[in-house]
Amino acid sequence: MITDDEAGFAEFVAARQSALSRTAYLLTGDHHLAQDLVQAALMQAARHWRRIHTSPEAYVRRAMYHQNISWWRRRRFAESGLGGHDDAAPAVDTDLRLTLDQALAGLTPRQRTVLVLRFYEDLTEVETARALALSTSTVKSTTRHALARLRTLAPELAELIGADA
Repeated sequence: MITDDEAGFAEFVAARQSALSRTAYLLTGDHHLAQDLVQAALMQAARHWRRIHTSPEAYVRRAMYHQNISWWRRRRFAESGLGGHDDAAPAVDTDLRLTLDQALAGLTPRQRTVLVLRFYEDLTEVETARALALSTSTVKSTTRHALARLRTLAPELAELIGADA
């Protein structure tokens, strides 16, 4: 027998999985990692559903942001030796999306995460800082450095990024 909690969780997943997957892809730049990221965050949400059922989206997104950075840190540590796309988008945008994907891949995971939260999720600097447990000034400087890096990596994105954004 399915409980109300299980039904509520299933409804949330059905309604929000697509949007969560798009965000996860923007964070990771890899479809398979994005799927893993969403699943890890949803598993965490399922364990805490009774506590978070009133605002699960914020909880799941925050879990994805933190999990992505945790994975990045682990990969970086191991490498050091120390121990989405929306299919309905017009074909004309394909070159732009490929250029943007390549440029985003040249950012650090923190820079990429901050840009996704600020410009895709449309969070304010304060909300982004709160979601990532950073100071507002760190979010501001990370945004500035990430946009400068994007301008260097892909000058053809200048219109999208803005000259002084």
